[in-house]
Amino acid sequence: MTNRGVSGRPAWVIEAGAPQFGTPWPVSRPIVVFLACFAVLTAPWIVGSVTIPWDAKAHFQPQIQFLAASLARGEWPWWNPYVFSGQPQIADPQSMIFSPPVVALALINADPSLWAVDMTVIATMALGGSGLMLWCRDQGWHWAGALIAALAFSFGAAMAWRIQHTGQVLSLAYLPWAMLFLERTIRHASFGWAIATGAIAAMIVLGRDQVALLGLYVLVGRALWVLGEVRASWTSLLRPMAALTVAGGVAVALAALPVLMTVLLAADSNRPAIDFEGAGRGSLHPAQVLTFILPQIFGAAGDMADYWGPPSFAWRDTGLYTAQNVGQLYVGALPVLLVLGALFAGRLWDREIRFFTLAFALVLLYALGWYTPVFRAYYALLPGVSLYRRPADAVFLIGALMAILAGYATHRLFSEPWRRPPNGVLVGVAATVVAAFAIATGLGLRLDRVHSLPLPIVGAAVAFAISAIALIWASRRVALTPHAAAFGLVVVLTGDLAWNNGPSSSSALPPAYYDVLEPHTRDPIIAELKRRVVTNDTRRDRVELAGLGFHWGNVPMMHRLESTLGYNPVRLALYARATGAGDIIAGPEDRKFTALMPSYRSRLADLLGLRFIASRVPLEQIDKQLPANTIKLVAKTPDGFIYENLRALPRVLFAPEARQADFATLLETGNWPEVDPTRMVLLETAVATSPKRRPGTARIADYDTTVITLEADSPDGGFVVLNDIWHRWWTVEIDGRIAPLLRANVLFRAVEVPAGRHRIVFRFRPLAAIFGAL
Repeated sequence: MTNRGVSGRPAWVIEAGAPQFGTPWPVSRPIVVFLACFAVLTAPWIVGSVTIPWDAKAHFQPQIQFLAASLARGEWPWWNPYVFSGQPQIADPQSMIFSPPVVALALINADPSLWAVDMTVIATMALGGSGLMLWCRDQGWHWAGALIAALAFSFGAAMAWRIQHTGQVLSLAYLPWAMLFLERTIRHASFGWAIATGAIAAMIVLGRDQVALLGLYVLVGRALWVLGEVRASWTSLLRPMAALTVAGGVAVALAALPVLMTVLLAADSNRPAIDFEGAGRGSLHPAQVLTFILPQIFGAAGDMADYWGPPSFAWRDTGLYTAQNVGQLYVGALPVLLVLGALFAGRLWDREIRFFTLAFALVLLYALGWYTPVFRAYYALLPGVSLYRRPADAVFLIGALMAILAGYATHRLFSEPWRRPPNGVLVGVAATVVAAFAIATGLGLRLDRVHSLPLPIVGAAVAFAISAIALIWASRRVALTPHAAAFGLVVVLTGDLAWNNGPSSSSALPPAYYDVLEPHTRDPIIAELKRRVVTNDTRRDRVELAGLGFHWGNVPMMHRLESTLGYNPVRLALYARATGAGDIIAGPEDRKFTALMPSYRSRLADLLGLRFIASRVPLEQIDKQLPANTIKLVAKTPDGFIYENLRALPRVLFAPEARQADFATLLETGNWPEVDPTRMVLLETAVATSPKRRPGTARIADYDTTVITLEADSPDGGFVVLNDIWHRWWTVEIDGRIAPLLRANVLFRAVEVPAGRHRIVFRFRPLAAIFGAL
């Protein structure tokens, strides 16, 4: 057929089997139905009876709150002083700074609550489902197929079970819109659609997570596939290729600098790359494929003690470190029956769906990681794969592609109501489902979990029985009452997903559990710390929250408490090596000390200005080397203890003298020279000898996240030491003139000043630093 662009002009000839655009269905009513069903699925979160837990609260909620609060105060959120004693927030791939839905929320709400952030995520999920419906419409699919696909996409597999991974959820939600704009760009050779494609592709790239990476590979593959459908001369391809070039240019223009900053951060971080074994430990175990059919079989919705899938206390020696909800693949019994039917009927090899069948297989092989030899090729050949440690994150893409396959199978059912599946197809579908039940039973017997089998097996059997009955009922009514047939299937799928993918320990907890993350919490530990922390012209006390619980790591970001620790898989390598700061500080056992900081009673703890330590247990249980009664217990709350380190040093010091030191040796041995840090600063560069200088003074005149102004006065000059973390993207000026930024006392910043009074300004300039590096 001859395809026509949006202006009505002929474009080029598309081969048979490509999307047909002649009879599009009205958009509004099917999308309203989808949104209504999606509202039913997400009602527990919408009404606020539950909230999205785990990383959504422990990691992403504080990031979003920090962004909103910084913008409200008129500060750039490029540097985060509240965790790990400060780190470059602009380069953090999980900071959400470049996420349009999150930025929109931050601009209208200076103190986003738990519910506000949840609603932003849920609204974006709904937007993704709506985009998939529009894409299905462009493919010429029946609106019933679009509805089934959108529901399975928006609340199936990881979108329901891994909803706590906010960044990955958003990355996947953009994908249908990217596919929609991409195909319109190619098929219409439209530069307008090219700009839209570039913008949405940039939004995916800016997610900078593994779901975004895999989504981009799917987009590239889809672009090549659609171009391959064009039956025309090479010269006729020039215009669509030019449009794709524009799309790529827009994407690069919008995403290049943030991505470059993340690459540079990775090089300075604790995880510049993940080796093959490290990545393989995050593989999807083949047994998890059973959750396509038996969602509750391993008890992933319950407590960790009851979970018996791989890996768990019951299923040991897998070498995996994946969480119990990672392998959940359920998109509903109805989509599984439809896809299996289409598979055994050979319809998944139809030209218009073949790409997604192949993509599904390739992504599934990726997710299985080291359980197939294919992942080693992925790891070696595909750029970006070595940066991520959990190939099982591909479950997001598996769910999305399964939804598309189900939408196509539904489309075939409704567009060919006269076609009846052969008996062989029905036998193949039934045999596959029964085999899954049998394998699950066998695993239960092998691992002595027979007592855990009845409820999940009965539940799955009921879901498949109801879905099969609904499918038989609908297939007999498609020809005469397609609306009734479609709505019947939609109601069954909605009920199935609400029951099997609904709120669980993985996706929903009471909001009261996370009260400390509310902007106006009355938590006694936070209240006591806020009361005691001093911020004046020389002193900015740092705190440490040690072992208070998983979601406490980034709490300081919510309440403007500057902390030595936090929760983030990416940290500055120098800081992590010096202080022992790890990914999390959930329990007392997570606090690791180092040669340079062997105890809370140490030179580095004092230099950090670590004044207050809050812990769930007495401090001696965390710090085994801490001499008794050397750090004062100043408060006890129902949830913990608060200690004060009276030796903590001010944030800004004036050191008349300096000495060169080997920082690498210091990190290795922890043997500090016997010097007074208020009199002498250690520098990694050579220091010119000078006559003995008299003391001077330094004070903080103004302090915000990216600009810090100090004032110094000395009779002979010396060194102003700012006990904030040194990073190459900071610059320093003395009276408006650029001066060398010195790395002091292993971790901190310093600048040499001449005699007299001077105004010193430290500025965080990531863009200038990057352009300089380039």
